[in-house]
Amino acid sequence: MMLYTTMPLELVMDGFQTEPGPFLEIEHEGMTMQVLPTAPGVGTIVRLLSAPLDRYLSPEYSPGRTIYFARQAKPVSDTEQAGLGM
Repeated sequence: MMLYTTMPLELVMDGFQTEPGPFLEIEHEGMTMQVLPTAPGVGTIVRLLSAPLDRYLSPEYSPGRTIYFARQAKPVSDTEQAGLGM
């Protein structure tokens, strides 16, 4: 590879060997996507891995958008909480 630049090589190649952050693959609304977690249950979409074709064109699922993927808590009844399982 030839690269003609006036910038020092250290600046051009800075970060070239480092791996990007820890990605998660999550299932969300019938899609599989790669997400970079930013907080518990919150992340930034890196890319869609598997989704219906119309979702690829939807701006709400474009890379760089913030998504909330925390699972919703299921209400627990009093009998389940007591361990009776009724």
